[in-house]
Amino acid sequence: MAGHSKWANIKHKKAATDKKKGKIFSRFAKEIMVAAKEGGGDIDMNPKLRTAVAAAKAQNMPNDNIDRAIKKGTGELGDVVFEEIMYEAYGPEGVAMLIECLTDNRNRSASDVRATLTRGNGSLAGSGAVAWMFKRMSHFIVTGDNADEDILMDVVLDAGAEDIEVEDGIAEIWGPASCFEDCMKAFEDAKIATDTAEIIFKAENDTELKDASVANKILALVDKLEDLDDVQAVHANYVIDDSIADQIDG
Repeated sequence: MAGHSKWANIKHKKAATDKKKGKIFSRFAKEIMVAAKEGGGDIDMNPKLRTAVAAAKAQNMPNDNIDRAIKKGTGELGDVVFEEIMYEAYGPEGVAMLIECLTDNRNRSASDVRATLTRGNGSLAGSGAVAWMFKRMSHFIVTGDNADEDILMDVVLDAGAEDIEVEDGIAEIWGPASCFEDCMKAFEDAKIATDTAEIIFKAENDTELKDASVANKILALVDKLEDLDDVQAVHANYVIDDSIADQIDG
């Protein structure tokens, strides 16, 4: 999320993410399995696997979990088949959503996503109705002493990052999806820890929420979608206005 009230939104998203650490590890495991199945278990020879492992390590996923996921993907621990599906949807107030899934049962995923959207006053959208609003980007958040624009420019600009913004002790770094591995290596070489390191779909235009009840409905819907077993990530184009930040649940 970017735009007005950026930092309140970042803090809220981080708090929500921290509550779902176990689910996050499960999501990374699926991504690693799929990448290993498609391109083999050698990280040096499989860029997709390398990116998935780097993102998992950035969230402190244990090495044993990562190794087990790679072995599952390559068939050493039994065959696994997951299909990647992207659902386009609208939430309350027409908020645009992209819902990424990895599933072994397409019908179950479609049914669960549709039912959750309906209960949350949302709906599925036609193919292409929403996707054009988003761009796949590398996204990093750094906090603390290293959340300094001059420090970070020296570290990640040569690695391909395009935008660095710092406010309230939080630095947000954006770049093309292709720069993720190079930026992660640059952070590692500089011994800078990232609070967030991910490749996400970033909305190019945001819907600003100024009504707390509407904002809470959208947040509740996103939360319920993210709790579905087959859902890997939910990307939405809302941003919460400063005037209602203290009325947001959670």
